[in-house]
Amino acid sequence: MAYSSISILALLVLLIINYDLLKRNDDELKERYHKLYKYFLLGVIIYFITDALWGFLYDARLIRAVYIDTVLYSLAMTATVFLWTRYVINYLGKRTIYIKAFSCFGWLYLIFDSTALIINFFIPIKFYFDEQGVYHANLIRYIALFLQILMFFITSIYGFINAAKTSGSERLRYVTIGTFGIALTLFIVAQSFYPLLPLYSIGYLLGTCLVHTFVLEDEKEDYRRELEFFINREQLQKKELGSTRKLAYTDSLTGVKNKRAFTEAEKEIQEAVNCGLINEFGVIVFDLNGLKMINDTRGHDAGDKYIQDSSQIICNVFKHSPVYRIGGDEFVVYLRGEDYNNREDLINLFDNMMDENLLKNDIVIASGIDVFCSAKGDSFISVFERADKKMYERKKNLKQKLKE
Repeated sequence: MAYSSISILALLVLLIINYDLLKRNDDELKERYHKLYKYFLLGVIIYFITDALWGFLYDARLIRAVYIDTVLYSLAMTATVFLWTRYVINYLGKRTIYIKAFSCFGWLYLIFDSTALIINFFIPIKFYFDEQGVYHANLIRYIALFLQILMFFITSIYGFINAAKTSGSERLRYVTIGTFGIALTLFIVAQSFYPLLPLYSIGYLLGTCLVHTFVLEDEKEDYRRELEFFINREQLQKKELGSTRKLAYTDSLTGVKNKRAFTEAEKEIQEAVNCGLINEFGVIVFDLNGLKMINDTRGHDAGDKYIQDSSQIICNVFKHSPVYRIGGDEFVVYLRGEDYNNREDLINLFDNMMDENLLKNDIVIASGIDVFCSAKGDSFISVFERADKKMYERKKNLKQKLKE
């Protein structure tokens, strides 16, 4: 019973600390070495179960059942050694001479121990039970343990030597292999001297706990790097999307917002008005005087320059409000915030500037302003239309002044 309790305890600890890994299916495990480690753990689980049963059956002197369980126990042990070699090869990700030799050893050990178990059915070369039901280990059993000791010891030396030469996650992997190898080496040596003690199970318990600690840290680092990659990529995509959106909504000639941006702003403002989120704003409509004459007499380059300079004047006066170019010579300002509160001063400043420019034969821009009034049941388009009408009145007035 004492023998079995150790294996049962080891089984429970393994299941608890590796639950997250064991419950995942293969598709959820991205790295091949994670899948191989899961298979290795399944092999260890089977070994713990057969080892626990061995203790119960041996105490009950059910020799035939003990024999069958010993065969299964030996097969599980052989499988875990083989699966460990597969895991190490993929975990380290190297193709050195040592790794190739390690791979060959795994296959040879699997063939050697499996063959010995088959022969043992006819000739007891590995183990047998005497007439009193006492277990006896034979030469092949000790040779198998010696080969395991040799493998785990050399692997641990290899791991620690390479750990000293590397850094970061690579060093962590070599330390993992080296630490596991040392743990198994010590307990297998002890098992060779005390075959009826569950020392091999204790070795695997300690070894898998150590590997879990290192593999978990490695997974955390992989997850951190992956998360960092996706965050950086998302930020880059947002930046690219922002740049693309800015290009799509910017007038290429003047750098102010274009008609597409104005159409979307109109919808957004109207929705905000409908929801009662906006109750004060103004709209100013602008039209450039004399653009057609400049294009006809001085060329389109001069006309483009006239548009750019006019846009700059509008932006300089209405600094805190978005400016839109909605046609060849038409601009709109959506008055809000500070500009809305100072609208009378700003529009007077602008009109005075245009009156002076008219006398100097400089840039002349007609403008018309109107403001939202909730009491009238206003909409954005109604405010725009009133401002547009006032702009044409101002345009007519400027032409009249020019004649005078």
